[in-house]
Amino acid sequence: MYDFDVIVIGAGPGGYPAAIRAAQLGQKTAIIEKEAFGGTCLNWGCIPTKTLIASAERYHHAAHSEAYGITAKGVAFDYAKMTARKSEIVAKLTGGVQMLLKSNGVELVKGAARFEGPNRLSVVQPDGTTRWLSAASIIIAAGSDSAMPGFLPKDKRVMDSRAFLDLTELPKNLLILGGGVIGCEFACMAAALGTRVTVVEMLEDIVMVLDRDVRRVLRKRMESLGVTLLTGAPLTDIAVKKDKVTGTYKDQTIEGDVLLVAVGRKPNTAALDLARAGVKADERGTIPVDAQGRTNVASVFAVGDLVTGSIQLAHAATQQGVAAAEAAAGRKSKVEKTCPSCIFTSPEIGLVGLTETKAQQLGIAVKTAVFPFSVLGKAMAAGETDGFVKWIADPATGQVLGAQAVGSHATELIAEATLAIRNELTIDELGNTIHCHPTLSEAWMEAAHAFHNACIHLPKR
Repeated sequence: MYDFDVIVIGAGPGGYPAAIRAAQLGQKTAIIEKEAFGGTCLNWGCIPTKTLIASAERYHHAAHSEAYGITAKGVAFDYAKMTARKSEIVAKLTGGVQMLLKSNGVELVKGAARFEGPNRLSVVQPDGTTRWLSAASIIIAAGSDSAMPGFLPKDKRVMDSRAFLDLTELPKNLLILGGGVIGCEFACMAAALGTRVTVVEMLEDIVMVLDRDVRRVLRKRMESLGVTLLTGAPLTDIAVKKDKVTGTYKDQTIEGDVLLVAVGRKPNTAALDLARAGVKADERGTIPVDAQGRTNVASVFAVGDLVTGSIQLAHAATQQGVAAAEAAAGRKSKVEKTCPSCIFTSPEIGLVGLTETKAQQLGIAVKTAVFPFSVLGKAMAAGETDGFVKWIADPATGQVLGAQAVGSHATELIAEATLAIRNELTIDELGNTIHCHPTLSEAWMEAAHAFHNACIHLPKR
């Protein structure tokens, strides 16, 4: 009756795992990708940015190693070589994605898809021809694009993160519009390589999803790198003048060689013509879904990013894609609710579950416990003493409701907290779990003891 059992639109971190899982479950599967396999995450997001951040950290450590008893002379960097390495890693991984799909028997279709009905698609292929495909189930994993507000001047010096990653030479003076996760990650990377960076955020502080104490650590480190953080007012009167981009913050004129726009993203659903399939979406193009990723149309699923209004994380999209594929194959599945976030600023940040700020807004009583890296042996040995770990728990039962980590390797450390929250563990269970010494992870155990004012390595309160 149909060409395929499952067709997936989009081969990003939500789409290609969905296709692979569907094929694993015996479904005849195809995946449609209009641009690059791996999507934004692999090609213009997670992987390329973290590759450049790794290079910037290597340079910064080498240039500031005197405290370790190391004198490095003539330390320099070649940004063109850094970007070439980034491109090599991206190419290797995109090739790997295609190999994984093919090895599972998924048919790869290049082109731009559009709905012709709830089970039918048209695909405009690279050569201009149109291919018609049908499937019992269709999974939308179209991803998102950078939002570029209409008031911005149209000029090559005003760019989104994707265009910035194509640069082979860093600007000496970088102006960033937006102090969220993307803006701050780029700011830290560029500042570590000596670029003068100014970030303008109209909200009262940077990365407002974080608790105030975590933001305080991040702000202090960014300012120590030379980043100027201007918050609490918008950037207005933006203009391109010869070789500069200028703008006004309050009554102050600021400028940069380029303006990196990092004010958010928008879903890639407009071109799909959802109405032809009867799929409902809001004015932004976001599609409401149930716990399995199913839309209002039984044969159509949607996963990932802003497509479903979910958290903008690659690993969240992957889990959603797998759940949708299993549902399409008739399996019982649901999207996992406990999802950690990771931010690759300097220092790194990891968070999961309820924040202190959110608990206050919801009127939920919580008790927190913190252990600072400044008194942790491994952190001192590594020279990475900024930051802390924090448990957020029910004061009556001790059940862990949330956790945040800011500091070295925080994006790795948050996995333990995620497992604890998902399994409804208590502070006492975590405190009684032996952690290796000396490690950064033992900070979680120490913080659990601090919950009862019984921490061995902190002065008694």
